Amino acid sequence: MQLLLERMYYKFDSPRQNGQGNRFQDKRRRLEATALKNQESIETLYTKLEERLRFETLLAETSSHFVNLPADQIDGEIKDTQRLICEFLNLDRSSLGQVPEQEPGSLLLTHIHHHQATSAPDSLNAGDFFPWTTQKILSGETVIIQKMSDLPSEAVRDRESYGLFGTKSVVVVPLSVGGGHPFGLLTFSVMREERDWPETIVKGFQLIAEVFASVLARKRADEQLKKYLAEIEGLKKQLERENIYLRDEANLRCLHEEIVGESEVLKKILTQAKRVAQTESSVLITGETGTGKELIARAIHCHSKRSSRVLVKVDCASLPSALIESELFGREKGAYTGALAKQIGRFELADGSTIFLDEIGELPLELQAKLLRVLQDGQFERLGSPKIIRINVRVIAATNRNLEEAVKKGTFREDLYYRLKVFPIEVPPLREHREDIPLLVYAFLTEFSGKMGKRICTVPVRTMEMLKQYHWPGNVRELRNIIEQAVIITDGEVLQVNVPQRISGNVQEMDTLENTERQYIIRTLEKTAWRIKGRNGAADLLGLKPSTLYAKMEKLGIPTNREKGRHIDLKTV
Repeated sequence: MQLLLERMYYKFDSPRQNGQGNRFQDKRRRLEATALKNQESIETLYTKLEERLRFETLLAETSSHFVNLPADQIDGEIKDTQRLICEFLNLDRSSLGQVPEQEPGSLLLTHIHHHQATSAPDSLNAGDFFPWTTQKILSGETVIIQKMSDLPSEAVRDRESYGLFGTKSVVVVPLSVGGGHPFGLLTFSVMREERDWPETIVKGFQLIAEVFASVLARKRADEQLKKYLAEIEGLKKQLERENIYLRDEANLRCLHEEIVGESEVLKKILTQAKRVAQTESSVLITGETGTGKELIARAIHCHSKRSSRVLVKVDCASLPSALIESELFGREKGAYTGALAKQIGRFELADGSTIFLDEIGELPLELQAKLLRVLQDGQFERLGSPKIIRINVRVIAATNRNLEEAVKKGTFREDLYYRLKVFPIEVPPLREHREDIPLLVYAFLTEFSGKMGKRICTVPVRTMEMLKQYHWPGNVRELRNIIEQAVIITDGEVLQVNVPQRISGNVQEMDTLENTERQYIIRTLEKTAWRIKGRNGAADLLGLKPSTLYAKMEKLGIPTNREKGRHIDLKTV
């Protein structure tokens, strides 16, 4: 170019052409100007080509970072890419929004990069602020706004929002995978001035939007997979816990078939149980020890909508007072000395099912408030944790105590009592439906003779009459134990039963049930050499739990072997 100019200069400035100097001087200057302009155009073109190459190189390099990128690093890499593009193109802000799976009608901004000199919200619903733009994006269109006056009249809300955030010019690209329905948007905007958006830049934005959409879809799939795996693991653990519980509590399925009897009083109880079973109401079952309160609770659960889940049982009387809270509500690791691992409580295990609280009257007063909260709000905290756990559990409680008297004495909360007593069921003692005793005898005889491999098919009439006349302080449980003992000692086909003897004496000696019960317990203790626990111990023979027998002995003033020695003269009783 320089050589061409020098030749032209020589040609038009030679002395031979001096007469035409002015005309040739003008032509020379025009040629110089054209040459310089062409040089500037070429340089500009080279510059633009270099910038485009650098931009495409940036997109290629940043896109390569997302290949095989772990899901937990995707969000950070997206924000880094937004920052790099904004810095390269001298832009002020980049936002990425997604449609939440829980709220398909909204579009929330999840990744935002903005220059420190500008302001932007941490998150917002783009559908509320930019309805026209969002509609366009979700239909698959790219929105290019060089200046706000380009917005149509129906985009009034969008124009206001862009002005609110100081946006002067913006490009909005949809996020979609494989031409599918868009699930988000990607924006790049300028706040300082209006700007033209060349086609190469817009296509670059669309390319990076495709990359973002692909990795976000992969992240969503990964999170969904982890969620499903967590649910499967949770169900697996739930099944394992329930299987363990089932092994500990044999025959937890519809045990109402074991409620044997045809008396009117028993039919009335079963009718009540069937009616309340279809509701979600709390049930309070009362009655003497051994009357079958647990069987009634299982019958209610079996006929309820929760019957597909295991019935969880808690014996409040047998749990140590120091551990009952963690057994009911669970504990975190390190909640107290010796708590070496996290423990799921019975209430959490019973979520979606029914929990049976046996001997509810033995629950310590300090835990009654926590139980009341579960009944009222369906929530509690594990021991050692402030996190609230919400559950859906139906509560059935049982007791042989007079809770009304306990309320008067202040040992049982009145509000908890009425919360439990939504639907009360009182199970009668065996002496009030003696007509069911023959059916119960044959049911127990069939059960135990089958287990022991014996063929016993006859019960003497006199024996049956004696069984029907006996008072049965231990109720059905005591009858069951006596028949089991009878099957053990019987050698032939005729059942040999050692029917408990009625205590002789005049009316004054038999004036109260308490006195009769006291004498019967002492006689049983004499038979077992005052051994209370274990097989064939006094509690076993009476059909009582050891804790219940200890409580009765204390109430009736009967000393233990340690307190008074083994030999008690019945005449002094």
